[in-house]
Amino acid sequence: MSAENAPLAPRPEPIRFFGTTWLNHDNGYTARRIGVALGSLATAVASCLVLRLAYQGLQIAAIGNFVTLLMVVMFAICSAMAFRHTWDGFTRRPDPDRQASLRGLLTIGFVGSLLAYFFRSLTEAPGEKLHREEYEAARRHHEKRTTRRSGNPSKKRRSA
Repeated sequence: MSAENAPLAPRPEPIRFFGTTWLNHDNGYTARRIGVALGSLATAVASCLVLRLAYQGLQIAAIGNFVTLLMVVMFAICSAMAFRHTWDGFTRRPDPDRQASLRGLLTIGFVGSLLAYFFRSLTEAPGEKLHREEYEAARRHHEKRTTRRSGNPSKKRRSA
């Protein structure tokens, strides 16, 4: 097989904010992880402050305790569900149909997604484990396909 016809080796898939630095933990990988952790935490805190202002607006509007409680519970449940969905997305590919159906819920629970990013970036680049497993499997498959046989198969001894 000539070099022109040789199949290309698999390439690592880039991760948001990290590119392909997750593969060898080089080119500022640690600094990027710290940046993602601090950025997601700062954004979550700022988001909570905005939600606090919205809560105070509900209190000023005097719309009633039931509606205020409903809003707080809605944001808490949506944030918990968004956290879980985002956390699970770091270890397996999400189903596109389910992702589309949960888009509104995930938008409301954005604080949970931000916190999931924060906690995951304390140990690794978010999604690194999934991408590493897929990349290693693709490399093994590629090596298996491109490994040449030794010897001429027509000269093998046939057992009687």
